[in-house]
Amino acid sequence: MKPLVVIGFLGTTLDIGKGPDRWDRWRPTVALCQHEDLLVTRMEMIHARQHTRLAGAITGDIAQVSPETDVRRHAMDLADPWDFEEVYGALHDFARAYAFDPEAEDYLVHITTGTHVAQICWFLLTEARVIPARLVQTMPAKRRHAGPAGTYGIIDLDLSRYDRIATRFRAEQKEAASFLKSGIETRSALFNRTIDRIEQVAVRSRAPILLTGPTGAGKSHLARRIYELKHARHKLKGPFVEVNCATLRGDGAMSALFGHVKGAFTGAMADRAGLLRQANGGILFLDEIGELGLDEQAMILRAIEDKRFLPVGSDKEVGSEFQLIAGTNRDLARAVAEGRFREDLMARLNLWTFTLPGLKERREDIAPNLDFELARHAQATGESVTFNKEAREAYLRFATSPEAAWSANFRDLGASVTRMATLAAAGRIGADDVKEEIGRLEAAWRRETAPPGDDLLAELFGADRLAAIDLFDRVQLAAVVRVCRESRSLSAAGRTLFAASRAAKASTNDADRLKKYLARFGLLWDQISLS
Repeated sequence: MKPLVVIGFLGTTLDIGKGPDRWDRWRPTVALCQHEDLLVTRMEMIHARQHTRLAGAITGDIAQVSPETDVRRHAMDLADPWDFEEVYGALHDFARAYAFDPEAEDYLVHITTGTHVAQICWFLLTEARVIPARLVQTMPAKRRHAGPAGTYGIIDLDLSRYDRIATRFRAEQKEAASFLKSGIETRSALFNRTIDRIEQVAVRSRAPILLTGPTGAGKSHLARRIYELKHARHKLKGPFVEVNCATLRGDGAMSALFGHVKGAFTGAMADRAGLLRQANGGILFLDEIGELGLDEQAMILRAIEDKRFLPVGSDKEVGSEFQLIAGTNRDLARAVAEGRFREDLMARLNLWTFTLPGLKERREDIAPNLDFELARHAQATGESVTFNKEAREAYLRFATSPEAAWSANFRDLGASVTRMATLAAAGRIGADDVKEEIGRLEAAWRRETAPPGDDLLAELFGADRLAAIDLFDRVQLAAVVRVCRESRSLSAAGRTLFAASRAAKASTNDADRLKKYLARFGLLWDQISLS
């Protein structure tokens, strides 16, 4: 067993004690050395010089009850023992100067004696491991005539040692993560790990956070949930201010973000506070921050670092204490390399960067998000809508298959559920409703991914025949059909399409070449010509 060292203040009231027989009196510093199961090797007693006599008397009493205890006295004069700054500074200096050796000795800090300010300072220094010790608290015996030693309790500030406290912390962390996910029981391990990290950062830091990911992945929704979590934990008091940077252009961008003074430009009829000042004490969410101009980026950087900025037209700076959350679906690193995004702003934002995966990367989360969207629809409309078993299974088979593009991610899913719920007869989504909705989604995704000219070819072939033509041929054929429709005759279209090869040859039959090319796809001039 390692030697035990106790550090504490002399109790100028409690250590004097009361009553006719001093050995029946409970005096905490002396009592701490009277326990048979707590052998104090050394007592580091801190006292003011004016209490030197009392310190000597207590030292003598400890020698009688515990001869093996070495008492070392430290004079510490405090002008005001209730001044937190002074007491903390003095104890911090004491701790830094003390030769702690945790490998060779165990340490206890006695918090029963001293002012309440001193007790708080002991706690902070021990919790921060400036003092590598546990806390000890002593109390008089509850039963009369139980003796002067009283009782004691040791407090280890390593909270992981306390099962109930550790369990509570884990439950709070899990509850916070669930809150950020809007209560959705997500199954994606990647997404869940990301949310766990975001929860830790959200409750512990006010540094900027960058959320990246494709459009519709939930960046805006998550930013608001981060705000609500921090607000519930009393981490901030101000509002949540959101702006889509893609909507900010020219002088209007500066004015919207930083405000302006009256007369700053034509039409500035009154002062404008701007979004940064509106977000004072809260969170400013700049969605699509990659769309900001370089000038706005420079001012945003200064506002983050100095909490100061100049409104448009003003020569007087204003301040705003806000936390920035930025969102983007762009590759900002590439934008920096291309000179479209400031490297210093990127470095400032890149402290906490979290990427939200798209719905295609979270297919295991489609089922719980489907239920969430149905619940949200019910909340918005007051009407509860459900799937029948076969319809739900059919929808999920399609939704989780490789054929489901989910190009707009959760926006696609939300819109899909809204359509089915609106059209469902008697509040029940059936197989026919699902089949119709799948057709809508497939058609929408085909239009989004179709090469230029596919709409033109769909008029000629229909969707099924067009799908059988290779993409390479479709791109070329669409260009040919477009030229044909702009030409007055087959020969005129041929001359336009084969101008380079005709110039290289003495003679060529352009109309015949074009006619044979169209015939490969079963097309005639009369079918495509508008003349």
